[in-house]
Amino acid sequence: MRLSRYFLPVLKENPAEAQIASHRLMLRAGMIKQEAAGIYAWLPLGFKVLRRLEQIVHEEQQRAGHIPLLMPTLQSADLWRESGRYDAYGPEMLRFKDRHDREMLYGPTNEEMITDIFRAHVSSYKELPLTLYHIQWKFRDEVRPRFGVMRGREFLMKDGYNFDLTREDALHAYNRHMVSYLRTYERMGLTAIPMRADSGPIGGENTHEFLVLANTGESEVFYDAAVAGLKLGDRQVDYDNREEVADICKEFTSVYARTDETHDEALFDRIPEDRRRVGRGIEVGQIFYFGTKYSAAMGATVTAPDGTKVPVEMGSHGIGVSRLVGALIEANHDDKGIIWPEGVTPFHVGIVNLKQGDAATDTACEAIYGALRAAGFDPLYDDRDERAGAKFATMDLIGLPWRITVGPRGLAKNLVELTSRRTGESEEMTAEAAIARIAEIYAGV
Repeated sequence: MRLSRYFLPVLKENPAEAQIASHRLMLRAGMIKQEAAGIYAWLPLGFKVLRRLEQIVHEEQQRAGHIPLLMPTLQSADLWRESGRYDAYGPEMLRFKDRHDREMLYGPTNEEMITDIFRAHVSSYKELPLTLYHIQWKFRDEVRPRFGVMRGREFLMKDGYNFDLTREDALHAYNRHMVSYLRTYERMGLTAIPMRADSGPIGGENTHEFLVLANTGESEVFYDAAVAGLKLGDRQVDYDNREEVADICKEFTSVYARTDETHDEALFDRIPEDRRRVGRGIEVGQIFYFGTKYSAAMGATVTAPDGTKVPVEMGSHGIGVSRLVGALIEANHDDKGIIWPEGVTPFHVGIVNLKQGDAATDTACEAIYGALRAAGFDPLYDDRDERAGAKFATMDLIGLPWRITVGPRGLAKNLVELTSRRTGESEEMTAEAAIARIAEIYAGV
């Protein structure tokens, strides 16, 4: 993509309504535009990041054996009456009637609908286990939407639902989701800590929230500092191996980490004092095991091996995809702008032409741009007729992790400059070496 042809409406001044870094930088970098309170249009740069996150979520869900589908945003109130949640959910649910006077709602979550789909098509234990998921827009009518996409009313969410014959099977599904989420967040360059949490309106006895540590987080958290250093890394996981998956979950949850709702001061005080931490966290996902809460109420049963009909064991598992964009920026920015981790950056590398219109620099930039594209990369070429300072400011603001700068002085020595956005360090090298270095960097992502 050439910046002269791209739609990137950057702002020079900080928007007055933006209270936190992610909201401010998403508006300034031309990623979003507010259309109503808590409702945003995703402009091209923001949409690219959103799609990259969505792709990572899809890949890790399917690696764990989960099957994608797509459910509608609108749901019938009748389904929610079956589960008993229609009147209990609260005013954050957007309720309305269609032209035939049927009561409808804009889905805040999909437990009822997925249970209805399951009961219509699955009748035997032989068809289990089964985990279905989708990534879809949700709506919750927050009283005070704020912080941009961090607490909006409309948001993109991955929600998955497991159906199992026994409690043991369902708890394995719970563990499988925990491990798949840990890998998902690590691929995005985030440290998301699983913390024992409250189940809220979803219900259930087992639940963990995944929180990214940040001063702007809405949750107070208490944790052992050792938990922040845990990583899955490159280890290969057999998601069908129950013992292996359970051991990983134990590794990540046996170290104390809880939200304020489930905090236990006595347990916390047993941690060595130098490792006790109190802070704030941004919730980016949550997993629930709730047994037969929905299946029993809605008649989602299967024939067991002994011929009896039993309600299936269930759980639900969510990742806030659009919220993750804000969380990533909160964890990766400086006073110049965003700093995208390589795994989620909207463009792999920026190319800055310091003397647009000069035959030599134009030719060199075109060659680098073409070579990167031919190698499968997605570069952003700043070919505008702007001064160098403005081009550098734009690249710093939008946060591409790497920049190749091409100017007449360097070209006289057959060199370009490769700069890391995170460290600010630059190195002169040939254009071929810069392209090879970019390939090497992204080979490990």
